[in-house]
Amino acid sequence: MTATLTDTHKPQAGSLPLEGVTVVSLEHAVAAPFATRHLADLGARVIKIERPGVGDFARAYDHRVDGMASYFVWANRSKESLTLDVKQPEAQEILHKLLAKADVMVQNLAPGAAARLGLSYEALSPANPGLIVCDISGYGEGGPYTEKKAYDLLIQSESGFLSTTGTPEEQAKAGISIADIAAGMYAYTNILGALIGRGRTGRGRRIEVAMIDAMVELMGFPMYYAYKGQEPPRRCGASHATIYPYGPFLAGDGRTVMMGLQNEREWAVFCDKVLGDSGIAADARFASNAQRVANRDPLRAVIEQAFAGSSAEEVLGKLDAAGIANASVNTMSDIWAHPQLQARKRWTTVDSPVGPLPALQPPGMGGDHPARMDPVPALGAHTDAILDELGYGGRIAELHARKVV
Repeated sequence: MTATLTDTHKPQAGSLPLEGVTVVSLEHAVAAPFATRHLADLGARVIKIERPGVGDFARAYDHRVDGMASYFVWANRSKESLTLDVKQPEAQEILHKLLAKADVMVQNLAPGAAARLGLSYEALSPANPGLIVCDISGYGEGGPYTEKKAYDLLIQSESGFLSTTGTPEEQAKAGISIADIAAGMYAYTNILGALIGRGRTGRGRRIEVAMIDAMVELMGFPMYYAYKGQEPPRRCGASHATIYPYGPFLAGDGRTVMMGLQNEREWAVFCDKVLGDSGIAADARFASNAQRVANRDPLRAVIEQAFAGSSAEEVLGKLDAAGIANASVNTMSDIWAHPQLQARKRWTTVDSPVGPLPALQPPGMGGDHPARMDPVPALGAHTDAILDELGYGGRIAELHARKVV
């Protein structure tokens, strides 16, 4: 089942906060494209530099969206694609002309590659003192890991994230590129802060975002939970590691219900109204959250026995009636048709080389304040227009022929 699309109106000129801001991005994969797409959502002009003939390698990750890659469609709408072979001097000249008037440069090239191309903040700021340069890497500069290759799953592992996810028997990765997303979001928010700072001082600055920094920041709770060598949170599958009952439980129809209790009042209500036995709340094994966590297996058996005579839908109804937090365990198909997203008109469309595609308004935007939702670009779709803008109009064919662009 597909999303019900809404006719969300386009933002009016001047209504988006980053209109007039130009971002040049040497980006690939997820982290940098995720950051710059959010800047584009807010109205920034994002010029995506891609390799001629190949482009961002995320374009070829899969072909699930009418022939386009799912990652690329998600992270690259509202951008302009300019192909440049940045190893050629004339391509570097074109790039530096762009950067001389840009507000922000973002890059997540291999460690040291941007500096070798003369694209460090130190090299660029004399010609453009207001330029903000955001460097995204796996481990950041300095230290023994600077040159180490870093992919999402590797950072999930290195940051300790994998030690907290999965079952007691086996670790499990996140089902999304959480390390890339974390780095991209911190790049995005730091760029917004730097733009505000520049408005006060007139000067840009360098931002360095390491994926390891972003992921370890997200690990704050388990790190402090294991403070001074204490035992870390146990891996509990889809259940909460330190609160119980808080997680998935089987109903009588074989479907799974997700629910969570946060305090003793809710526990007493749950026993009385949902389990139908207020005496369970007084059972010494379950008398506090610490006891319930320690005795989660027998408690799960009690709960699932009580649920065995009801369907998942009926259990959810009982939980709602008792004021107990709960959720369906949805699939991707369920999300495309989620009634809450439909009712709040979160779906709109973006154009693409394969035609209109459904897209969600980004969080915090939509309704009377829609995001910019321009097309997902074909490789090099804006190359000629940008070259003409920079004064290369008479040389465009030659630059193509010599594979500069």
